[in-house]
Amino acid sequence: MQRICLFPGTFDPVTLGHVDIIKRAIPLFDKIVVAVGINAAKTPMFSPEQRMQWIEEIFADEPVISGAVYEGLTIKFCQEIGARFILRGIRYVSDFEYEKTIADANRTMDPSIETIFLTGEPKYTSVASTIVRDIIRNGGDARPFLPEAVIRSIS
Repeated sequence: MQRICLFPGTFDPVTLGHVDIIKRAIPLFDKIVVAVGINAAKTPMFSPEQRMQWIEEIFADEPVISGAVYEGLTIKFCQEIGARFILRGIRYVSDFEYEKTIADANRTMDPSIETIFLTGEPKYTSVASTIVRDIIRNGGDARPFLPEAVIRSIS
């Protein structure tokens, strides 16, 4: 059976922290679906299409990585695509507490899908999409936090 993993997120925008987690997960899975989640409670800065374009461009040379856009429960999307794993990046203890709560709920809904946590590289722990969006909105230089594909498209 193929080890399919879903890495869900808003990716608004894709940061170097996201790229770090995805690249380090490549040896662990046969296929990684990087999925842009549409969350009605959030107002994104960038369109789902733009975020998908970044994912496709950044990982164009990685055949195990594909992108998708989804809405609704992450666990349901896992079931639709046959993913048995959910990948989550952890920067701080507070991230773990929040992510564990979601992982527990997902496990209750479908015990066959396991959540895998990868801790971010220390140099990326301060990189958060929320902070990056604020820097961009206020005319700051967000380049130290972003992959080249994102920098090119917002410059």
